[in-house]
Amino acid sequence: MAPATLTFLGAAGTVTGSKFLLTLDGRRILVDAGMYQGEKHWRSMNWAPFPVDPADIDDVVLTHAHMDHCGYLPRLVKEGFTGDVWATEGTAALAEIVLRDAAYLQERDAEHAARYGYSKHRPALPLYTEDDVRETLTHLRQVAYDTDVDLGHGVRCRWTRAGHILGSASVRVSTDRTAVLFSGDIGRHDHPVLRARDIPPGAPFVVVESTYGDREHPEPDRPHEEFAAAIRDTVARGGKVLIPAFAVDRTEVVLKTIGEMQQDGRIPTVPLYVNSPMALNALRVYRSPVHRAELRPDLDVEEFLGLPNVHETPDADSSRELSELRGPAIIISSSGMATGGRVLHHLEDMLPDPRNTVILTGYQATGTRGRSLEEGARELKLHGRYIPVRAQIVRDAEFSVHADATDLVDWLRDLDRVPETVFVVHGEPDAAAALHGRIADELGWTSAVARYGEVVIVEPRTGRDR
Repeated sequence: MAPATLTFLGAAGTVTGSKFLLTLDGRRILVDAGMYQGEKHWRSMNWAPFPVDPADIDDVVLTHAHMDHCGYLPRLVKEGFTGDVWATEGTAALAEIVLRDAAYLQERDAEHAARYGYSKHRPALPLYTEDDVRETLTHLRQVAYDTDVDLGHGVRCRWTRAGHILGSASVRVSTDRTAVLFSGDIGRHDHPVLRARDIPPGAPFVVVESTYGDREHPEPDRPHEEFAAAIRDTVARGGKVLIPAFAVDRTEVVLKTIGEMQQDGRIPTVPLYVNSPMALNALRVYRSPVHRAELRPDLDVEEFLGLPNVHETPDADSSRELSELRGPAIIISSSGMATGGRVLHHLEDMLPDPRNTVILTGYQATGTRGRSLEEGARELKLHGRYIPVRAQIVRDAEFSVHADATDLVDWLRDLDRVPETVFVVHGEPDAAAALHGRIADELGWTSAVARYGEVVIVEPRTGRDR
């Protein structure tokens, strides 16, 4: 019988595009099907033929609903995948929102590129369409936390709460011969909205993310003071504040923070616009009684999602009207790394005006517009044109709900067994290398930074998994 293997088809050498292929007793299980974002080299791989015939993949297992973990699914289905996609209830609900929005934006962007001729593709096409998403959703199968799910032929999966976004999980895939634990994206030890992460059962092989593997999150005595100061200063000079925020989870956390600051008098109360259909749909999921068990028990979700100065902009007409706003206002819009969506139109409108401020609230991957702004770009290319950057750019590192380096090491240390090997993924090279070093220095464990396309054997040297 051929040994069990793991192939790294994404999130190796980069922080996006998570795809890990397990071959177990002849069955092929793909853990996550994420889209590449950021640098052009990686984005182009979304269009490349998948390294394995999608028709030969038996199942897809999802850790959570962010684009870099589920956004490639419709393309996989379009190319011939016919199996089941397994996910928690929260992930299934959010993945539908994320994928529908992605298809809509891709179709619209393709039409815009074709109309104005700035795409090198002839014709300009979307990676997938809304029809592809509808077909993909028929493959979703919901699972519960902390329950073994039989995928057939002796393959079992178990999802454990990861505390990163609603529905997020670490996933343990096992047979009678071996087991591999995939961390997914791990949440901080003190998520402001969600219940804390749980520790999953250990395994002889562990695949761990390293997004913040080379840094610690700040924990100041007065939280988010730079964020508050930027809002106060912008309002004082009559400008507008733009907050690019991930539609799933980050918008909720930003709204909670703004609500608390208004209540405490740290910032003035000004009109606040949530301009992202995907974020508005995600907010409804967070408010749903079905998912309340995922939230912190000490949290009243209506206190921050029902702020009286919050205005929703669900349609294109109301979105366009925001460009006519005069006087102070705060606009929250996706995407969080300014890779697409309505935030691009706000950037085009607001960046040239020095009265305005853009506050970055999350990780900005290499090659994204958000990273360019973070690094001090003086101009930004938007819809085929270069726009001058005169607005103030502020980075608030306190909003991240990714585990920092210490959180990651603590999560590994808390596992109930020492793994034979830890594979470090989902990080830029410096971050992955730093976590690799800490695993060796602090835990004394064997680890390796995964390389794209690398195949490793994932069977314990000493026999059966225990």
